[in-house]
Amino acid sequence: MLRNCTLLFFSFLVFSSPLTAKHIIGGGWTYECLGNGTYEFTLTMYRDCSDPTGAGFDFNAPVSIYKGNDPNPLSTILVQFDFNVEDIEPDVDNPCVIIPPGVCVEKGVYQFQYTFADWPSLEPYTISYQRCCRNSTISNVVNPGDIGATFTIELTTPSMALCNNSPVFETLPPTVICVNEGLEYLHSAIDVEGDQLIYELCAALEGGGMGGVAGGNATACDGVTPNPACPPPYQSITYQPPYNPLNPLGGNPQITIDPNTGLLTGTPDLQGQFVVGVCVYEYRNGQLLSVIRREFQFNVAYCEPLVFADIEEDTTYANIQVVQFCPYEEVFIENSSILNSAQDEFYWEFTIEDSLYTFSDFEPTIDLPGPGIYPGQFVILQDLVCADSIDVWIEVYPETAADFQFEYDTCIAGPVFFSDQSVTDSDGIIDWSWDFDDTEISESAYPVHFFTDPGLYEVQLIVTDTNYCQAGVQIPVSYFPVPGLILVSPNDTSSCPPATIIFENLSEPIDETYKITWDFGDGGMDTLISPEYTYEEAGIYSVNLNILSPIGCETDTTFENLIRVSEMPVADFIYSPRNFSQLEPNVHLEEVSIDAVFWDWYIDSTRIGTKPEINYVFQDTGWHDITLIVNNAVGCLDTLTRRVDVVPEIRYFLPTAFSPNYDDVNDFFGPNGIFLGITNYQMEIWNRWGERVFQSTDIGEMWDGRKNGSDRISPSGVYSCIVRFTGPRGKPYEFQTYLTLLR
Repeated sequence: MLRNCTLLFFSFLVFSSPLTAKHIIGGGWTYECLGNGTYEFTLTMYRDCSDPTGAGFDFNAPVSIYKGNDPNPLSTILVQFDFNVEDIEPDVDNPCVIIPPGVCVEKGVYQFQYTFADWPSLEPYTISYQRCCRNSTISNVVNPGDIGATFTIELTTPSMALCNNSPVFETLPPTVICVNEGLEYLHSAIDVEGDQLIYELCAALEGGGMGGVAGGNATACDGVTPNPACPPPYQSITYQPPYNPLNPLGGNPQITIDPNTGLLTGTPDLQGQFVVGVCVYEYRNGQLLSVIRREFQFNVAYCEPLVFADIEEDTTYANIQVVQFCPYEEVFIENSSILNSAQDEFYWEFTIEDSLYTFSDFEPTIDLPGPGIYPGQFVILQDLVCADSIDVWIEVYPETAADFQFEYDTCIAGPVFFSDQSVTDSDGIIDWSWDFDDTEISESAYPVHFFTDPGLYEVQLIVTDTNYCQAGVQIPVSYFPVPGLILVSPNDTSSCPPATIIFENLSEPIDETYKITWDFGDGGMDTLISPEYTYEEAGIYSVNLNILSPIGCETDTTFENLIRVSEMPVADFIYSPRNFSQLEPNVHLEEVSIDAVFWDWYIDSTRIGTKPEINYVFQDTGWHDITLIVNNAVGCLDTLTRRVDVVPEIRYFLPTAFSPNYDDVNDFFGPNGIFLGITNYQMEIWNRWGERVFQSTDIGEMWDGRKNGSDRISPSGVYSCIVRFTGPRGKPYEFQTYLTLLR
């Protein structure tokens, strides 16, 4: 396989930064001696500019100068920022690499001159700038988003004595390196005096913090922008194990630096962001003159080749990618290569029946003559650098043919026995899938199936061989037997005439294609599968059912004495006495029915009892319906109703004399008797001179012997009385009599 390709970054870390200045990714100091104690100091800073909300470079950077061990700064200078910001493009030393989107690194420079009054000094000077904060996504630092960095350089006594210039890093550090790809980066510096330079991985320094973001002093040592910068010595950042200053990236092998050349080598094996510090020691004649340090955030990302030949293979064999197909399956190769199809040249070639065929489609469909292995390759020719190719085999598996047989009794319903008859040139059949065209399935090689309904079934078998290739066959199965057992379920077997019976035919298998003949035993016939029939006469009936299948199979069954239609009972009763009134309301009821075993008595629709004989008291006068409902042993019923009259009788009597002398004996004249239901009542009493002395329409009002209710007392003598009223049923009554008033 050719693989002269470079790398395309397909995964990269792009981190956003809040305005709390989480943007610092590196920096370092250098200096130049201008003579007479004047130096030009240069601070090169690097920031992550991928997040537009992140903090920019400080407009005025507070740079502090310390002398010796004095904790108070000799001077703090607000160094103005050089607005000539430089965008650092990822340094990819290969024309085939595509730069990932979203990578943004800027370089900014702070530069100032300073003249030391005490120069050359017997004590060193320390120049420092501190700033928070680092990206919170850094992998090898503990709590990176809450700490900043200290950028510092020491102007040593030997260096001042010689008016020495510090070394200057020759190149920019790489912004992106690849996981599992060997790194070779010359992290070298230039020294104008030609001094000896020794390189070493060293610790990055901590400085500043989150102070001032949510309260506190932003210019304190733990602030976002310490002003003045805090005095030396400075603390190293806390590395996240297993990382440390000498192993900042890990890797296999881990990253190391050549102490003489500054060549940084190793193979990073984890994706992430890592702070790496490099220190350069400057010696002259064995004496240390200066140490410059540069720290930088290395972004490690997964990468893959820009030009990469690959397919979606099924398996591999000796670095050959193999695609496998079943017989009669379309041979289509899914190409997953990485290339520019509009610019790059590519082709396929395969050996088919001892001839070489070339295909120009990116994803070709190839007609092959049959099972076998067809070797070939896919070749990409972008240029001499990025060409790639892969060896490909097309394997077409041996053929498999599906087939089956079946057998069953064509006339008597029962199981159908299926057997697999498939053949294969592979190592065998491993799976069977039966579809019996009636929602039932099976995975057996020799299934036994019961069809519930008759019909023509398109039975399908799909077999799978050891190569997981499938073959199928569909064969019609004509299934029209007669039922092995005729089953009939009438909704009633004992009933009363007219008896309407629903005969449910539960025999299987039958459908509308079968000829059905019913004989109900009384001369009635029907041809429905489940008919409804009415027996008009009482009797015991045998029922015969005959079934003829569409292919001429026939069966029948006679259900002896299946239906019993009973004679109807006859309801009858007698009662006594024959006449009733409110004075004689008691009645005795006695049934005299025929074939009755259950009795229900009702008076005016109110149930009063269930015995053969019953006594009852009428609660009111008038006409009353006496009803008897009887049932025989199978539930047939008959009803008889008789109407009787409970007569409202009246009794009206008048005395022939009374003596209104107030002795509480016979003092009033009036009627007595039974007056229930009397209306339009009127009583008039006249004296012998034809003068009316009493009149009333209230049957309860009596004459006390006074004249028309006055204080005048009627004398003793004979008086005439006329009474008129209407009886309870509208009959008019009139009584005329004479009465004697005695004083």
